[in-house]
Amino acid sequence: MAQHLETFERRMSVVAESRREFLEVGRIAGRYPAASARVEQDGALAEIRIWCSNDYLGMGQHPGVMAAMKGAIDDHGAGSGGSRNISGTNHHHVVLERELAELHGKEQALLFSSGFSANDGALTVIASTLDQCLVFSDAKNHASIIDGLRHSGAEKRIFRHNDVAHLRELLAAADPTRPKLIVLESVYSMSGDIAPLAEIADLADEYGAITYLDEVHAVGMYGPQGAGIAARLGIADRFTVVMGTLAKGFGTAGGYVAGPTALIDTIRTFSRPFIFTTSLPPATTAGALAAVRHLRASEVERTRLWENATLMHSLLAERGIPFISDETHIVSVLIRDELKCKQASDLLLRDHGIYVQSINAPSVPAGEEILRIAPGATHTPDDVRAFAKALDDVWQAVDIPRIPTPAVNPA
Repeated sequence: MAQHLETFERRMSVVAESRREFLEVGRIAGRYPAASARVEQDGALAEIRIWCSNDYLGMGQHPGVMAAMKGAIDDHGAGSGGSRNISGTNHHHVVLERELAELHGKEQALLFSSGFSANDGALTVIASTLDQCLVFSDAKNHASIIDGLRHSGAEKRIFRHNDVAHLRELLAAADPTRPKLIVLESVYSMSGDIAPLAEIADLADEYGAITYLDEVHAVGMYGPQGAGIAARLGIADRFTVVMGTLAKGFGTAGGYVAGPTALIDTIRTFSRPFIFTTSLPPATTAGALAAVRHLRASEVERTRLWENATLMHSLLAERGIPFISDETHIVSVLIRDELKCKQASDLLLRDHGIYVQSINAPSVPAGEEILRIAPGATHTPDDVRAFAKALDDVWQAVDIPRIPTPAVNPA
């Protein structure tokens, strides 16, 4: 036993600088993005502001969402009581699935306990059910997609990130008689850029492929009623399956897929992460339902989110601080050095009370380390300006390279 444990100790000694540490954060209800955190070694609490949350619209703090959750607890208690097959299906599950199917214009939707399990469980079933299925997957698809395709056992081809020409080459070289599945995201979580959805939908039509579109960083935030990027482009009907989450724009927890009845029924019947997992608590699904319904009717949160994101893009560009994409609310600031990325994160917290987690391998490739900044709907423009000033100070203190700013012509 001791000998085996020494193996793990040696392993961790090699990667000590990459050891993941977690800040204990308590979001303050009604004052988000304010939070309490244990930032000192003595365990004392300090108030900070969060800039890296996936609760982009603040729906996890919305009074209507919290009231719905409290009401469900009063009615049904804390837990769901079992898997969906064994006593764990509540009326809130059924109504939420109907609401999500309607949001995306699909025949049916199916809830999972998380976005990760939704991708893993759905893709495993879809790609393994189609005999001799050949999968085409974007190079930057995240871990849950990779795992689902791996578990399916299907043969796959990886196309260069957002490279439509490369995808066309791979499709053209494939056996035309084989079933084909194209898997991609709309908004990429670490780079913040958007996939060329219309062009990929055209290729799917041309080569007879079915499509699986992950919209986890888009649902709630983009498109009519928050239905995502494909809906914003008016082409949601061109994607066979839409996958989303309840844990980001909708502020609660869980994941889902929506698509044709036959396909969703197959996933419901054979997906192990769905069958063998305790279902989401009624309070969670009630809160998610309230969030979805609110965001289908309100543009206020989406407008604030985009205004803050565009202000952040502008302020960072003025300071020569490089970021990957200005297409979305995800502002991935490039540092490309694991140690300096950690130092920048630590200084922001220590000196400015700003929490932004450094992102390193395996979340991004080694040498592509970032601070993944998420200006949200609950930040104010003054918050954004204060953040940009703080980041500028830290950038100078850590001596991180800048990019040249555009020359200004004299008046």
